Amino acid sequence: MGNFLVVLMIFLIVIANVIGFIIFKKEKSLYSAALIILLLAGVFGGLGIALSLFINDAFAIFYGLNLAGYLLINSLIVFLIAILVTIIKKFYSIF
Repeated sequence: MGNFLVVLMIFLIVIANVIGFIIFKKEKSLYSAALIILLLAGVFGGLGIALSLFINDAFAIFYGLNLAGYLLINSLIVFLIAILVTIIKKFYSIF
């Protein structure tokens, strides 16, 4: 069961990033992509907690919290990249 949850965690992280990338391509805004990944952290974290309730494992609730934590860090990284890109664009527009 442990390997299944790890594979599912990786799958959900990849899905969140793909959805964020699609939003980025559609709206041309890294900030929107970071916001979507942040919102998906809560959704997929709740989904992980619901899955842990479904399999009746008291310690599996930390799976959903762990997944949400990884996606929050992922969202923070995308947000920092968006800030860096904005600073670089402003810098090049000056010169």
